[in-house]
Amino acid sequence: MENALITGATKGMGRSIAIAFAKEGINLAICSRSINDLADFKNELHQINPAIKVFTAVADGSNKAELLQFAASAEQELGFISIVVNNLGMYAYSSILDEQEDAFEKMVNTNLMPAYQLYRYFGKKMIAAKHGHIFNICSVAALNPIAEAGTYSVTKVALLGLNKVMRLEMQAHGVKVTAIIPGSTLTDSWKGIAVEKDTMVSPEDIASAIINIYKISPGANVDEMIIKPAPGQL
Repeated sequence: MENALITGATKGMGRSIAIAFAKEGINLAICSRSINDLADFKNELHQINPAIKVFTAVADGSNKAELLQFAASAEQELGFISIVVNNLGMYAYSSILDEQEDAFEKMVNTNLMPAYQLYRYFGKKMIAAKHGHIFNICSVAALNPIAEAGTYSVTKVALLGLNKVMRLEMQAHGVKVTAIIPGSTLTDSWKGIAVEKDTMVSPEDIASAIINIYKISPGANVDEMIIKPAPGQL
C-alpha cells in the first residue's frame, strides 16, 4: 500500500486530493494548525475507506521545524512516503509596493519553502527506492504574473522553477515530478466574492487530474498540467 503526504490537506484542493487518494486505498499523512479540523477530516476519510491509515499532526506547514517534524513523524508512522503533494499556499491581493512589511517572508514560507524542504527530506529516499511521485500545486500566475498579486506571483514562478529542477534531478532515478498549474479554482481564496461556480475549476477537477497522472504507466510522466476555467480566467 502506498503512502501519501499532503500539505494544506484539510481545505480546498488539498482536501479533495486527500479524499481522492483515500478512495484509491492510499494511506495519508496530513497536518493542520487546527486539531478539530484534523479530527473531523480523519473521521471523514475513514468513513470513505476504513482500510487506510490516516496519520494527522498539528503543525504549521509554513514553519520549517514543524514541517520537518511532521514529515519525520509521518514516515515513522506509515513507512516510506512515496507520494508528496505540495499543496500548501496562500494568496494575497496586493502590489509589492503596497504590501505589509513581512508579506514576502510569509508568502515564501508558505508557497515555496515547504516544497523545497520536503524535497530535500524525501528526495534521496525516493532515489534509493527508485520510486515516488512529487506533485507541486503551482498557479497560472507562474506563467502570467498578476500585478495585483505581485509577491504571490513571484513565489509561484519560483515554485514552477523548483519543479523543473526537481524533475531534472529525479528523472534518471525513476522518480516522477509533476507541476499542476490551476487557473481560477473555487476555494476559500474566493470567499466573500460573488462568483459563478460553473465558470471556475473545482477542487475535485484538480484531484481527478492528480489521480489520473499518478495512475499512468511507469514509463510516462506528465511534466506540467494547466487546468483553466472553460470560459477563461476570472
